[in-house]
Amino acid sequence: MNALTRLRRLRAAGRQPGALSSHAPRGSLAGLTIGALGIVYGDIGTSPLYAMDQLFFGRGGGAQTPADVLGGVSLVIWTITVIVAIKYAIFVLRAQNDGEGGVFALYGLLHEQRRRGGTLLLWALMLGAGLLFGDGIITPSISVLSAVEGLRVATPTLGNAVIPITIGLLTALFAIQFKGTAGIGIVFGPVLIVWFAAIAVLGVAQIEHHPDILAAFNPLYGLDYLHRTGFFDTLLILSALMLVVTGGEAMYADVGHFGAQPIRASWFAVVFPALLLNYLGQGAYVLGGAPVEAGKLFYSMVPQAMLYPMVLLATVATVIASQALISGAFSLVSQAIRLGLFPRLALLHTHEKHAGQIYVPFINWALFVGCVLLVLTFRSASALAAAYGLAVSGVMLITSIAMVPISRHYWKWSALATGLVWGALTAVNAAFLFASSLKFIEGGYVPLSVGAAVFLVMTTWRWGRKATFAAYSAKPTMTMAELVELHRQCKVFMERNALVMSPKPMNLPSDRAPALIQMLWERHGILPRNLILVEVKHRKVPYIHDNRYRVTVFDRDHNRGSIIAVELSFGFMEEPNVERVLEEMARHREIDLPADRHRWIVHASQENLLPVRHMNLFKRLRFRLFMFLRLVSQPAYYYYGLGDEVLLSVEIIPVRVH
Repeated sequence: MNALTRLRRLRAAGRQPGALSSHAPRGSLAGLTIGALGIVYGDIGTSPLYAMDQLFFGRGGGAQTPADVLGGVSLVIWTITVIVAIKYAIFVLRAQNDGEGGVFALYGLLHEQRRRGGTLLLWALMLGAGLLFGDGIITPSISVLSAVEGLRVATPTLGNAVIPITIGLLTALFAIQFKGTAGIGIVFGPVLIVWFAAIAVLGVAQIEHHPDILAAFNPLYGLDYLHRTGFFDTLLILSALMLVVTGGEAMYADVGHFGAQPIRASWFAVVFPALLLNYLGQGAYVLGGAPVEAGKLFYSMVPQAMLYPMVLLATVATVIASQALISGAFSLVSQAIRLGLFPRLALLHTHEKHAGQIYVPFINWALFVGCVLLVLTFRSASALAAAYGLAVSGVMLITSIAMVPISRHYWKWSALATGLVWGALTAVNAAFLFASSLKFIEGGYVPLSVGAAVFLVMTTWRWGRKATFAAYSAKPTMTMAELVELHRQCKVFMERNALVMSPKPMNLPSDRAPALIQMLWERHGILPRNLILVEVKHRKVPYIHDNRYRVTVFDRDHNRGSIIAVELSFGFMEEPNVERVLEEMARHREIDLPADRHRWIVHASQENLLPVRHMNLFKRLRFRLFMFLRLVSQPAYYYYGLGDEVLLSVEIIPVRVH
């Protein structure tokens, strides 16, 4: 049979071999809405515990006159309205990449525009992912600490127990992550419903005593407040306001789990009204001149008889908020790995029916150490608030900038509409970022340093993989046409079904065969009867719905065997289990392999990286960092599930990296 290239298109996604389970959110609108309350809004929903303290009594506070109180609350109302209700709930939720959201969904949408000046934006999105990791260290710390600090109001003598209790709760939270959230996740939504109802009732009770606080809905009070303060004080106020919207970006990050409609429904029906009522209530409390115990405005509003139950409810709510953020960090890492931006860390699935529920041990304990160090270093929510907001404001600014090409390219907005909407929102987010930068010395360096470190890891890993691929591909080897001719001339074959992992697709006779084939031939002088060359491709989309694979038949003879190349594609939200897909392809007779995986042997290569002799200092340091990252990264064949049931042979190939 002459060399032949044959591309086989798959059947519909629901029937294709290797198709993964559907990613569409499942359940009724009511069920998904309640679920969204527990997962999406835990962070922003617990902001009333500490945000107003910073606005009224922190460095940016004043709140000495009724006009200041009305102005501060007005700014809170319109900050939430503009950034969360309008920007995220109405606009950003539309920017879905096959139903998914978040910085890496934007990365995938904009990746095709990298040749049109979008490279810097892609780098900015990578930095945004790093900043989210910085936020992931601070959120559990400040949320749990602010809740437990209610003990200082309920029983001042327990003030010294706040830090040990907080560390104990964080330790327990991170220690149970390996079990997953399937068992307890079902209660998250109902608990948060109770929480939002409770904070709304607290707010209403104060508003009834001082209904004049409702004048804060007039934005002129907020603008007048900023006008009366100096430039520096205005920046301090804006940095404090950032605390009321932290967690708003979770709406977009979790849209793939619940869908845009349930997230919007839960926001506008429950979360938004509850937050407004509570912030108005806190303003009314200050307006009335009542004492603020231990600097905790939220707990000062709570009746004495309800203090302990409220501390308990707040603690549970903050633990839920922390759990959601930790799970989000695991998901973020898995997406970065599948996009080729992060070392292949060990991913453990915590639920056999839900592929998205994963546990990443390295990230889990790194977050735990970071959280404990922050609690021990800052020792109070008010001090820790100085480190909060800078990372989130950076992510929000990057998101606003990224929405400009999204609006123009995907939504077909006019330049005028894009400029009016995203120009204004970008300016607002830039102002908040500039104001939050004042917190750098006081603690803002923490999330920024974490974000920069993660960004360095991603850029180094991306560079190292490309350099390794280029060096490996440059090694001399035979063409596919020469391999086919060699296979035809063989008198004796290895009676095995061999799969060889390839770093690049092979579709034409002129394509170069993997260097591993050349090595095996030179070492043994014999070829397998059936040879399957497998290349795994990670596309910049969340899911592959059709054309999961492409088969190229180079040679096939019933008696002499075959040489077939297979290109497998996976999205960044999918688990790349190569063995499983190949087994289904064999079962459907798409490739010449027995369906029993125990009758296969997989040949994979592992590069022994060596630097070129005249590498400059910067590249040498980068190379050393990449080598360190390889130590914590799983080999590609292990990450792809190869060797679970198939006999695996790994060859060491020296490669010089330029």
